[in-house]
Amino acid sequence: MAETEGAPVPERLLITRTTVEDGTRVVTLVGEADLDSSARLRETLLSCLATAPVTVADLGGLTFMDSSGINALISAHQAAQESGARLCLAAPQEAVLRVLQLVGVDTLIPWYPSVEAALTA
Repeated sequence: MAETEGAPVPERLLITRTTVEDGTRVVTLVGEADLDSSARLRETLLSCLATAPVTVADLGGLTFMDSSGINALISAHQAAQESGARLCLAAPQEAVLRVLQLVGVDTLIPWYPSVEAALTA
């Protein structure tokens, strides 16, 4: 089952939530994670982490991420640690991966080259 939030407009972030058989939630992001979309991103991740043991953030369609998007990921990671849930990142494009590496998020939150790799980890 998939739920979509937001309009697929270039200046916005499209968020799709899917639940796989074992209860893992996959949050697929398409567009830009910036100041305008970071609150919705944070809320979506927190909601998924509250109801699923594992949440995978699929960054494959994310073309841009600023510090607001980074902060949303860090907030979700902290909430996951506090609740015993697990957040991981999957398939970041090169530009987004560089941002994650520059600020050290790649060493804080586990990330995988594909969604499939994250789901089997």
